[in-house]
Amino acid sequence: MRLPQRTLSALTAAAAAVVASLALLTVPPAVTSAAAETGGDGCDPIDPAACLLPFPSDWYTVRDASTPTGRRVHMGATVKNALGVPISPDEWNRADGFSPGSALLSRVPGVDLARSGAAPITDIGASLGRDAPIVIVDTATGERWPYWAELDANAPDDRKALIVRPARNFREGHRYAVAFRDLRDASGNLIEPNDAFAKILGPRLPDDDPLAERQRQERKVLAALERHGVSRDGLYLAWDFTVASRQSLTGPVLHMRDEALRDLGRRSPSFVVTQVTDDVDDKIAREVKGVVQAPSYLNLPGGPPGSSLHRGRDGMPARLPGNTQAVPFQCEIPRSAFTRPARPALYGHGLLGSEGEVGAGNVKAMAAEHGFMFCATKWIGMADEDVPNVAGVLTDLTRFRTVADRTQQSLLDFTFLGRAMTRGFAGHKAFQNDAGRSLIDRRADLTFDGNSQGGIMGGALTAVSPDIRRAVLGVPAMNYSTLLNRSSAFGQFAQILDAFYPDKLDQQIALSLIQMLWDRGENNGYARHMTDDPLPGTPKHRVLMHVAFGDHQVAPVAADVQARTIGARVHAPVVTPGRNPDKVPYWGIPTFGSSHAGSAMVVWDSGSPAPPLTNTPPTEGRDPHSDPRSNADARRQKAVFLATGRVVDVCGGGPCVITP
Repeated sequence: MRLPQRTLSALTAAAAAVVASLALLTVPPAVTSAAAETGGDGCDPIDPAACLLPFPSDWYTVRDASTPTGRRVHMGATVKNALGVPISPDEWNRADGFSPGSALLSRVPGVDLARSGAAPITDIGASLGRDAPIVIVDTATGERWPYWAELDANAPDDRKALIVRPARNFREGHRYAVAFRDLRDASGNLIEPNDAFAKILGPRLPDDDPLAERQRQERKVLAALERHGVSRDGLYLAWDFTVASRQSLTGPVLHMRDEALRDLGRRSPSFVVTQVTDDVDDKIAREVKGVVQAPSYLNLPGGPPGSSLHRGRDGMPARLPGNTQAVPFQCEIPRSAFTRPARPALYGHGLLGSEGEVGAGNVKAMAAEHGFMFCATKWIGMADEDVPNVAGVLTDLTRFRTVADRTQQSLLDFTFLGRAMTRGFAGHKAFQNDAGRSLIDRRADLTFDGNSQGGIMGGALTAVSPDIRRAVLGVPAMNYSTLLNRSSAFGQFAQILDAFYPDKLDQQIALSLIQMLWDRGENNGYARHMTDDPLPGTPKHRVLMHVAFGDHQVAPVAADVQARTIGARVHAPVVTPGRNPDKVPYWGIPTFGSSHAGSAMVVWDSGSPAPPLTNTPPTEGRDPHSDPRSNADARRQKAVFLATGRVVDVCGGGPCVITP
């Protein structure tokens, strides 16, 4: 996720501008923290540290028979920024549940997780222990859910969130009950529940008691826990939440895709070639630039940064009459294509980058060595042109929909570029030799290869694409709410977030909120359907994940969560014994040895230290983030996979080691 220098400069300038503007404003007193109250403001009284805690929670939903889950999010009070402006919940309230990757948030004053015996990041298996102090249970199946628990290492003691992160994404549409029990402080003393929750645990309250309604809802939670072996003994806190349905998470993009492709039929999208450069270098014979036209579902003509989805009466994305999206593309045609036509492949760029990244040395090497023509466009919403809007969004997170909505449009843009590559480009002279023969192999399947942000969003593209069957996700992961605190690339953004949302407890709530919208355009909302459980109108897929051990920018622990969720196997031996600090390294991920015909994760070790065990970015050693894509053996493994769907061992039967 490393930022290009031009993008970094733009972000630095934008950050300085918004922080300076804050300094000129008078901040109203006592608004930087959204402390919960019981006075009818909608906040949940069972966790008084901040409004919306605990989160996520069905306290913030209502019954709705029209949704697949039978519920709809219905938040009122939310987090406020330093100017006293609350996040408007309207866009969140479209959902019929919460993120499948939701971190469970609460505040437990004085808790010592080690003394309590809570499962740390190094021992996920302990989360399923019979006496585990934190329990997450699927109320329909009784299945106990794996997780790790941590305290926010970025916060002062009095505002530290207790964060419980699922080690595998929750199932769509399912309801989960959560119990905190037998929690201890540093001296080993049992922490008693707060007054409100203790009262709820007691005798039935009269109807006029302010906590009566909360007690009625809580009794259903306690009954569900007791059915599955979790009693009230030592209970500190308990609540339930519903995960959004598949339709809620992916429905808008599928609606856009299906409508746009139905109108397109079997034709290629219209496109124009704007620049052809021959004899680029010793690897690339021709570089082609141009623009593909795609339908735009954004609410401004041409869908510029800051626009959001235009919605019809049914709440689904709808086109303004005649609105189109200009989809810039850049293609790299290797010299070998003039001897043997190249395989078509989409390329996904990194953090706030552009289609020009397809001209990077490692991409050209992959094209030249293995006969691929890579074409790229922008991940709009998170491209170079979006930097000022992203910086502004962090001052008022109500506007985060403008990021999430443009990323959804980008999935359609990539789909249309892929259709042009396979149904239109071969007929244009820019993609032909002097004799008029296509430089693109028309018989080869369209594939995908992306790195960093390209790996984080590329899985979502793979899941919705009717054309891609095999994809390589380089240094990938999912769930930005897990990634941001752990990424060295977040520093510039964190300055803005700290200025406008200075309360660290509120920040964790805010990250969980924006993840609910981010799910609609990144791997986290599509992971269940990335491989063997395809979305409607898409084939099954195979995915190869290349992970850099000790990555400074994309936390490998979030890649592990993705591997568990999509059903990938991990190449073994994974790393040299002793390198991974976990009690059971790569817990819950099956292994394979020399070859595997299916989705897989391969960990590449360049010798960098293991990441911190806290939600903070690595600071020691060199950053290995770019090493896998720069390694010839890794590229060979990718090429075989994209061509055949098989993952072959290129590491001589041992761990995959890179010498920087």
